[in-house]
Amino acid sequence: MQGCKEDRKSYSFLIHFTKCVLILESTYRHQATIDDEVVSMEILDTAGQEDAIQKEGHVRWGEGFVLVYDITDRGSFEEVLPLKNLLDEVKKPKNVTLILVGNKADLDHSRQVSTEEGEKLATELACAFYECSACTGEGNIMEAFYELCREVRRRKMVQGKTRRRSSTTHVKQAINKMLTKISS
Repeated sequence: MQGCKEDRKSYSFLIHFTKCVLILESTYRHQATIDDEVVSMEILDTAGQEDAIQKEGHVRWGEGFVLVYDITDRGSFEEVLPLKNLLDEVKKPKNVTLILVGNKADLDHSRQVSTEEGEKLATELACAFYECSACTGEGNIMEAFYELCREVRRRKMVQGKTRRRSSTTHVKQAINKMLTKISS
């Protein structure tokens, strides 16, 4: 899950999603039945990470992305497009599978980003849009994740790819990228 740096409620967002098992500090594992098919998810919360190399590694690892912004913070909304551009750059030539989520819907009185703006951006990004509250559980958080899983599945079927590249390939690419950056 890619979150904007000012939105610190990602953990609550995941807990309201459903019972998740904490693997590492910000990685969660969840299994669900979606459309009569058992799906295992590993959810990585990257909110607040500034390190570009680490962020790139997470992008390479992911198959689907939840871009979360805070509806009470226009700056977090304005970070969505640069995050999408990073996803496109790192994942090229593949199309990036993502959904857009406006968080803190319970704070409508402090809203700085309208629902219409979120919907418009989602249309431009060609992705689904949801508004919810990690604090209260308002909105359909679970449905947002399930829709992302459905979209990942659809894209895999269209591309004819049911397997991910081996982790060895990912590690080699990450090391080569780091060495290239260090030598530059």
